[in-house]
Amino acid sequence: MAEFTRRSLIKLAGLSAMLPIAGSPGKAPAQNATGRKASKKICVEEHFSTADHLEMMLSIYEKRYPVPEVVEQEKYILSDAPFLSSMTGNAGTGRMMSQLCDMGKGRLAAMDRHGIDTQVISLVSPGVQVFDASAGASLAREYNNRLAAAAEEHPKRFAGLACIAPQNPKDAADELERAVRELGFKGCVINSHTKGEYLDDKKYWVIFERAQKLDVPIYLHPRAPSPDMMKPFTGYPMAMLDSAMWGFTAEAALHSMRLICSGLFDEFPKLKIVIGHLGETIPFLINRIDNRYSATPFPKKLKKLPGRYFKENFLVSTSGMNEDPAPLKLAISVLGADSIMFAVDYPMENAEDAVRFIDNAPISDKDREKICHINAERVFSL
Repeated sequence: MAEFTRRSLIKLAGLSAMLPIAGSPGKAPAQNATGRKASKKICVEEHFSTADHLEMMLSIYEKRYPVPEVVEQEKYILSDAPFLSSMTGNAGTGRMMSQLCDMGKGRLAAMDRHGIDTQVISLVSPGVQVFDASAGASLAREYNNRLAAAAEEHPKRFAGLACIAPQNPKDAADELERAVRELGFKGCVINSHTKGEYLDDKKYWVIFERAQKLDVPIYLHPRAPSPDMMKPFTGYPMAMLDSAMWGFTAEAALHSMRLICSGLFDEFPKLKIVIGHLGETIPFLINRIDNRYSATPFPKKLKKLPGRYFKENFLVSTSGMNEDPAPLKLAISVLGADSIMFAVDYPMENAEDAVRFIDNAPISDKDREKICHINAERVFSL
């Protein structure tokens, strides 16, 4: 596989002038805007990539396959077209590419500047889930080793979530175990559907079985809706309905509900799933979900109401929810502060906004400490 430098990649994307964007080192702020001592910050949905990973994603989208045998059906990568095509878009995406690839001074400087103590880091979506099973497994191992090297160099600042390739569920479970036992990773990330298939299919349950055995969470990260769902999301400018504005939420919420309705958590009652964006609207709808489940005349196969599984087996992060305190207060009232963790979604979201929001949100200091770091320390064994 060809190797690409950050400079060659960004030049390829027409953004060579953006190399590299790194902040100046700084100290974590001692106080927030209210004068209160700032909380320790652990961010749980933060991303990295490599020049060769971004180049492969871009080349697949542009049909310049450098490794053509790794792609079985191009439609599964094209469902992520909004993210991939944005790589050639503007100065902001050039900066994002540089930040994704920086696992050293620039990333640490940005963390220091905003008072972030630790990032829990995963390979950027769609990870390796667009490749065939063999290539996906090989790439997952390679990228996990690279992330582990960065975490070993900065053990108090970086913690890893394993990249796995669900295309071969048994190999994915084995890579999760290797990453946890040998590399010290804290769980894994799965970027929603894999080639249009969802994890409620029992062929994938070996991954959940292994995660429960290892006592580590799975972060279910959104991506664009699957190809079978995509048509109603299109027809508007790129990255509107089918991407972060709406498609990511629809995709991740649907996937979460499929897991609940499948009986997964009756089989693996200690399994923990983490989703972002304060629960992808599910906390807002949880009472209606339970009401309609109870009222609908179909055979009841679950031992509990769907909302009970969400409250017991899911945790949510604050990623991308940095403006209005109402959703945060709703999530606390529905789920409890013990089920919420702080996240920036670096570098896709602005860290300064995220920190300012959580530091000044109208919640109790006890809940703030839980959300900012205590829950992450517990869930990810930090």
